[in-house]
Amino acid sequence: MSDADRLHELSGLPAVDFRRGTEGAARPPADAVAWRVSVDPYGPDEGSASWEEEFDAFLEAVDPSGVRALIIGQWGESYEETSAYPIGLVVAAARRLTSLTAVFVGDLVMEEAEISWIEQSDVTALLTAFPDLTHLGVRGGTDLEFPPVEHGSLRELVIESGGLPAQAVRGVLDSGFPALERLELWLGVSAYGGDASLPDLAPLLAGTRFPRLRHLGLRNSELQNEIAAAIGSAPVVAQLRSLDLSNGTLGDEGAAALLEGQPLTHLASLDLHHHFLTEPMEGRVTAALEPHGVSVDLADRCEPWDNRGPEGRYTAVSE
Repeated sequence: MSDADRLHELSGLPAVDFRRGTEGAARPPADAVAWRVSVDPYGPDEGSASWEEEFDAFLEAVDPSGVRALIIGQWGESYEETSAYPIGLVVAAARRLTSLTAVFVGDLVMEEAEISWIEQSDVTALLTAFPDLTHLGVRGGTDLEFPPVEHGSLRELVIESGGLPAQAVRGVLDSGFPALERLELWLGVSAYGGDASLPDLAPLLAGTRFPRLRHLGLRNSELQNEIAAAIGSAPVVAQLRSLDLSNGTLGDEGAAALLEGQPLTHLASLDLHHHFLTEPMEGRVTAALEPHGVSVDLADRCEPWDNRGPEGRYTAVSE
């Protein structure tokens, strides 16, 4: 993921970097932006700060009671410190961050750390500490923990990874999120810890877990054909307005299974970008859905590595 993939907004608020040492500079109101707090672990020793020092300065410079969205960026050497460090500091400040409704953990890009180098932790500590949280985003699957949790306010959950552990997937799907409207899971590849299988997704596909779910993203998977085939008969699809199966290894066989399954014409959008469909299959997909008003994204047709056919397909994000 390049610098262009850095988070530009969170919960509808534009992302702004907080910088310690600029106390006299004009800043937007605390509630007008999503504040990114990060450090440069490779910068000069003189004047450099730890994430704790940067966060403390943030709490003093910006009215914490007005902060609505917080982005946790680089917090140190990615392979030495897990996200438990910044998460613990944010949780400790919960009584001051009384308006916080959106958090993103791990807004690191390739120049700072590959996605599978980001050391995560138990991110549900944020849900426990902030009962009014409506948006939670996470980047990185290494050591990610997501034990089942009950939370009545969460409306959007996004977990981006090059390999999402099956245990974390099961934890998400065993959680009680009655308000959840958008769920996006980047499942990744087995080489980087993405060991979830179709049976792990069964509770989600059955449509019994999240009654208000309207957007489902099962993305960046080396199982994209199997997922597409399962979606073809999954009860959850009837309640969706948008479906995202992008960034994975989807080929003609998966797209055919999707078209031969239940109708998808009630969807507003179907995202299949970064795919391995042939041009005739692209035509079949658009002909089946676009006349019904479904917006179909088929950008970024890929070719298998070394002309190896299905075995040479790859996800958009892995390491």
